[in-house]
Amino acid sequence: METTTILILALFGTFIGLLLMGVPVAYSLGGLSVIFVGVAMLCDTYAGTFIGLDLQTFSLVINRIFALMENGVLVALPMFIFMGHMLDRSGVAEKLMHAMQNLLGGIQGGLAISVTIIGVLLAAATGIIGASIVLLGILSLPVMLSQGYKKELAVGTVCGAGTLGILIPPSIMLIIMADQLQLPVGDLFMGAVLPGLLLASLYVLYILVYTKLNPSAAPLPKNRPKLNAKVLFELGKAIAPALFLILLVLGSIFFGIATPTESSGMGALGATILAGTNRKLHLSVLRGAMAETLKTTGFLFAILIGATCFSLVLRFLGGDEVIEGLLLGINVSPGNLVLLILLVIFFLGFFLDWIEITLIILPLVAPVLAGLDLGAVSESPLEKAGLVWFSILYAVTLQTSFLTPPVGFALFFVKGVCPKEVQISHIYRGVIPFVILQLLALFFVYLFPALVTWLPWVAYE
Repeated sequence: METTTILILALFGTFIGLLLMGVPVAYSLGGLSVIFVGVAMLCDTYAGTFIGLDLQTFSLVINRIFALMENGVLVALPMFIFMGHMLDRSGVAEKLMHAMQNLLGGIQGGLAISVTIIGVLLAAATGIIGASIVLLGILSLPVMLSQGYKKELAVGTVCGAGTLGILIPPSIMLIIMADQLQLPVGDLFMGAVLPGLLLASLYVLYILVYTKLNPSAAPLPKNRPKLNAKVLFELGKAIAPALFLILLVLGSIFFGIATPTESSGMGALGATILAGTNRKLHLSVLRGAMAETLKTTGFLFAILIGATCFSLVLRFLGGDEVIEGLLLGINVSPGNLVLLILLVIFFLGFFLDWIEITLIILPLVAPVLAGLDLGAVSESPLEKAGLVWFSILYAVTLQTSFLTPPVGFALFFVKGVCPKEVQISHIYRGVIPFVILQLLALFFVYLFPALVTWLPWVAYE
């Protein structure tokens, strides 16, 4: 085995080991990059090799970091993050939850369906998983449990609906993926809309069927709300702000009024206006939203900088060539190769966070996929249709990482806000059906690529 191959395996192995030990991702990526530059220099000096990776070569990372910070696409990150935190504090979701309960609370599983619908609206208005899950958990779990809902169904619905924000635009993950793959953000945003709605529809269908077969899992309230004009009017008042924000962000992109970066600024302004109309725009609210935005953005960019260092070292060691050789050496069809990569990503999601998988694995497999003939997908009139299709498949697969133990962040978020009688075992059992539904949605998107490629082609034709 060649020295560079040994170093590549050691680099990956040490990185995974540090993550399992709890070392922060940014420190692991950046620190290992510097350490392995030193290891490569020692190998050149004492082992008679010529790797050519030294401190002068590593200084190229400075130019890469400057290019990263000058990337206009990434300006959308802090804007969408601020929009999400401001909307979280605006009181819009709370009013929407009460209105949906009045509308659907009288049907079997109505509260769980309400949570799913609100999860879709929050996903399209915020794109922040943690905020959506915490908000849905606080607002809905006490109500569902007091009505006699089965604990597994209640927490599973909150986790499943809350994670829709990683797929439905404006998703932070899609912005980072677009930057890594040099794809238009608008193509990924539009490509994710139908798969996201498909997944939400599967959630609703599951809840309807499950509660029909097991009525005791979601008992009807004793005092069922009556559907009348007042209930519909209150629902319209509650849903209008969220629709306004969705139309402002996604509508401006779809109709070509604004780029995704420009729409992020409009979304941030729109969320601030909504907070003002609800009389929630106080100095403390604004300061809190800005502080959370700064913290989240700093966390993401620290990882991006660490990943930039890591990828530079990996490329000089020949890591991309090794991965490409391994993938192309597998004697399977292009479609089955895509499935194999998605299977690996699914299992990595049990142990790694989405951002590590995206920043490390995606750039390695993308060049291989870009050169494959994917049949009908490659023949689509949409530019780089194969990569756009794979990116959404990738995003749907990574959505499961939020629900799979031991590092599923949705499980931790919901555990932090659920009542004391809900145990971690209830949460684990509750998310299993929703993981299966996510894999089912992945299967549909794989079989029918037009679910991804049609809308961005129509929007930007």
